Order: sequence, then structure tokens, then C-alpha cells
Amino acid sequence: MTVTAVPSPVKNDEPVKAKKRRNPVRFAILIALLILLLLMLAPLLVVAINAVKSPADYASNGPLSIPGHLYWDGIVNFWNRVNFGQKLWNSFFTSLIVAVLGVLLSILNAYALGIGRVKGRIWFLVFFLVANLLPQEVLVYPLYYLSKQVGLYDSLWSVIIIFTVIQSAFGTYLLTSVYTEFPTELLDAASVDGAGRWRTLWSVVVPVSRPTLGVLFTFFFIWTWNEFFLPLVFLISNDNQTVPVALGVLQGDRLMDATTTSASALIGILPAMLFFVIFQRTLTRGITAGAIK
Repeated sequence: MTVTAVPSPVKNDEPVKAKKRRNPVRFAILIALLILLLLMLAPLLVVAINAVKSPADYASNGPLSIPGHLYWDGIVNFWNRVNFGQKLWNSFFTSLIVAVLGVLLSILNAYALGIGRVKGRIWFLVFFLVANLLPQEVLVYPLYYLSKQVGLYDSLWSVIIIFTVIQSAFGTYLLTSVYTEFPTELLDAASVDGAGRWRTLWSVVVPVSRPTLGVLFTFFFIWTWNEFFLPLVFLISNDNQTVPVALGVLQGDRLMDATTTSASALIGILPAMLFFVIFQRTLTRGITAGAIK
């Protein structure tokens, strides 16, 4: 007796995949997103074109024309005119210190409120929430008076202290909601192993929440870099000004042609864009970790 094996039917997914690829709705969404991307990049592209265009070329052909040759004197003149290297260092130093200190302070506050469950934690959270809602214009006079009293006016450290407190208020509110739902199994295991609260924080809590901390660090850096109002009030010396303040003061006090203005805008925004591109994976991991949780 001969037994003939009957092949099992193979499910053909090719038509389904082809249908998905030819789905008009997906194609329309892709086109809409592409158009939106071009609209968002168009102003930056115009600024970049005019930054390498000579004043004569700009006057003859307008802002939307392609430059006949690359004109770098506008960027070089602006860099030397405002001592942009010093302004760049001031912004980088201030933003980096604020990001590091803001994350550290947020960790300590959120650990006490979210995991330590201190008494009155709800009122502390309300306080941090209200602090996030206060406009900077309300804070400027008392902060100005205090900085004068302690001798920190016209110092980078005055801006660093102010923005560290402001950014950590948001970080505390966000991290507390994360640490409130922190897995108790990990905390119990650390306690069984003999770890105290301090060691549990740095050996268990911080490594597990690293994606969220990376997101906070990136946001704190970019937010501090783009701040204009408070640094304008507290940093009046030319040597202490940050990039946004230098750009605003220069355009307000001195006459600049359109190409030099475009050059200043381009080199002012490029560092923040580079930082965002470098830490893009950190943002993606943080958002993905939060979605999975």
C-alpha cells in the first residue's frame, strides 16, 4: 500500500501585500506628510540660500533666487562682528549645565515623591504644576532683585540657577508620574540584597528610567538654548551674552543687510539642530519605552 503525502495548502499573502502597497489612502497620507515636511523646511532652506548669497545678488534677483556663486563673507563678517565663538560657548555651557543639574534635581525630587511617598506629596505636585504655569514675566523682577542682592547679576550662573529650578519643576512633575508606577518587584529585590535607598536609586531606579531621563536631558538642553527673555535681562555684558540674545541685540542696535541677517539666523540655529539630530535616537527610545509601558 502506497501512501501519497498530500501537500498542505500554502497561504498566499502576496495579493494582500500588493494590495497594501497599492492602498490609495496610505499613498495619499504619504504625499500629505511629504508636502508638510517641505513646508516646514522651506523657511530654513530660504535662510540657508540667502546666507551664502552676496548683497548685490540678493538686490538684483531677490530672496528666492539661487546664488550664482557661494558668498561666505556674510557668515565670516557676522562671526567676527559679534565674537560668535564666545556666544556659542556661553549658550553651550549654560544649556549643558542646566540639562545635567535639572535632570539630577528632578531625579531626587521624583524619587522622594514617587517612590518614597513623602507626606503631602499631592501638594508638592500641585506646587510644581503651578510653577510650570507661571510666565517668566511674573518672575523677572523678584529674580532680578535676588540676583542683585547675592552678586550674581550679569553672570552665567544666575541664568543657570534660574533655569535649573524652572526645568526641574517640569522634570519633577513628569518623573513623579513615572516613578509612582515603578515596579515594586525591583525595589523589593534590591532591598533583599541589602541595598539602601541611595544605592537603590542609582543602581536600580536610574538605569531602568534611563530612556525618560534621556528625553528630559534633550528637552532641557534645547529649551535652555532657545531662551531669550531672561538671558536678555540678566546678561547685559557682551562677553556673557548667549546666542539668542546676541542675535536679537545685534539686529536691534545695528543695521545689517539681508544676507548677513540670514547668516546670523543660520549659524544661530544650526547648533541646536545638530544637538537634536545627535540625540534623536535617545528621544525615539524614550518615547518607545513609554509607549511599551
